Amino acid sequence: MKNAPINLLNFDREALEVLFVEMGEKKFRASQAMKWIYGEQILDINLFTNFSKSLRESLNESCVVEVPELLSEQVSKDGTIKWLLKVDAVNAVETVYIPEKNRGTLCVSSQVGCTLNCTFCATGAQGFNRHLTTAEIIAQVWVAANQLGHTLNERKITNVVMMGMGEPLANYNRVLPALNIMRDDFGFGFANRRVTVSTAGLVPYIDKLNQDADVSLAISLHAPYDDLRNQLVPLNKKYNIKTLLDSCKAFVKNKRKARITIEYTMIDGMNDKPEHAHALCQLLKQIPSKINLIPFNPFPGNQFKQSKPEAIERFKNICMKSGLITTVRKTRGDDIAAACGQLAGDFMDRTRRSSELKKLQLEVVA
Repeated sequence: MKNAPINLLNFDREALEVLFVEMGEKKFRASQAMKWIYGEQILDINLFTNFSKSLRESLNESCVVEVPELLSEQVSKDGTIKWLLKVDAVNAVETVYIPEKNRGTLCVSSQVGCTLNCTFCATGAQGFNRHLTTAEIIAQVWVAANQLGHTLNERKITNVVMMGMGEPLANYNRVLPALNIMRDDFGFGFANRRVTVSTAGLVPYIDKLNQDADVSLAISLHAPYDDLRNQLVPLNKKYNIKTLLDSCKAFVKNKRKARITIEYTMIDGMNDKPEHAHALCQLLKQIPSKINLIPFNPFPGNQFKQSKPEAIERFKNICMKSGLITTVRKTRGDDIAAACGQLAGDFMDRTRRSSELKKLQLEVVA
């Protein structure tokens, strides 16, 4: 039985260099291939014109450069764009582009569904099917760039955030090469600080990321007390707030001028009272951070309600008076279910959360 072809999008530059050396070629072929794939947005190996005919033939025998099929594109009244990408016969994931005056942010998914079960998130409510491959992760950036007409000279995408479907650090070994490609000069060439990984608090993998990649970090905190966070983010029962914030302190210490983004979804009557704001400020007083208040975005089957505007403003003012940079995220794309917490994709639910988390723990120990 013939082996499935190798998708070159699964490899960062270092891995591509190994591949080419194994083929009897020089390492520089890796950077040449990346220029074609990401710089020129060429998927046909036959068009890699600085490769010899024999090399192109060898690559075509065992390799492909493939991106997922684009199933749909929805454009919000505010300009936000949501793409649905088919990753296999039964599964599709969503990628969102948010244009603003001086920046364009791409929100990328890392899993089909999510291994976690945060109670305010539509993705978590859908269950978990599988991890995305590196190729399926970086292909979201490729498809978005292609659709938008993004080039190195005309950058429509300025920031990439791993905040789409899934918990990025639960898919660490596939996410890391994608982060490398995003930041590689021969890949998409994004500055380190413009690539952000958002996590609900997988502490061992925050520590690994701290050593492996110079990127920005965002923490989905959502509560200042363990008992409340246990309800909203069940992972907190394993890695409580103190453990999580200790990891954040180490992350900041290792990065020059680093500042952690604290994501805090505002839910009416649950976590939006003045005492919650004061407790949050106390938690963060020794961590260089900025707070991003996110009005809860409703989705079918969930009973939570968005905090009232005056409660959000009061919360923001308390944090600002404590000296913490605090912004309120403007809800974007909610008319096409593209807002924060609303991404659900289209997939076969195979909920295996507990077994996946156990696997992660074993990987870290190993």
